[in-house]
Amino acid sequence: MKRATFTELRNHAKQYFDLVEAGESVRVLRNGKPIADIVPVPANLPSWKRRTAQPLVLEGIAVSRMILEEREADA
Repeated sequence: MKRATFTELRNHAKQYFDLVEAGESVRVLRNGKPIADIVPVPANLPSWKRRTAQPLVLEGIAVSRMILEEREADA
């Protein structure tokens, strides 16, 4: 996380907001103490796209693996 004093942020706002737009967070300090974090806005994705997919597992075996094995056995 990049750090900037309030004065630096005020004097070079474009540079700091370019960093935020590129995905980096900026912590703003006043008198050496953090007063704010400027963070990128997350992409406007549907909730189902924000989560990583996890396979459905039954009895320690992925259901997709079970289906594929069953199809191979029937072939």
